[in-house]
Amino acid sequence: MMAAVIGTCAFSIVIVLSILIICGLPLGELTMGGQHRVFPKKLRIILAAQLVLQMFFVVIILQMGGFLPLWFSSDATKIIGLVMAVYLSFNTAANFMSKSKKEKYVMTPLSFVSAVCFWVAALQIK
Repeated sequence: MMAAVIGTCAFSIVIVLSILIICGLPLGELTMGGQHRVFPKKLRIILAAQLVLQMFFVVIILQMGGFLPLWFSSDATKIIGLVMAVYLSFNTAANFMSKSKKEKYVMTPLSFVSAVCFWVAALQIK
């Protein structure tokens, strides 16, 4: 399913950006309203925890697309996918309203594409 591939690519870009922010690169303007050019160490720890979740959700969309075997029942996987689709939909709106132009113009499209792909993949899983 193409939505799973596209969603994985978009979400993987976010994962790479997260890793770079965790490593201390000055990319903090891409997240949290651009409050921190370089993330403080405490926030990097939180972002590292989110990174684990982000990787989990890449596995979920690949499972919904039929590229990986399911870890959970198809119903549970669908619910996880729908929850993620709703989250990314709200995240898209939040990114769009960000004071940071970098967050608005980089993260909004990535979040939007990911949201659409999660919606499509979750609604197609049987």
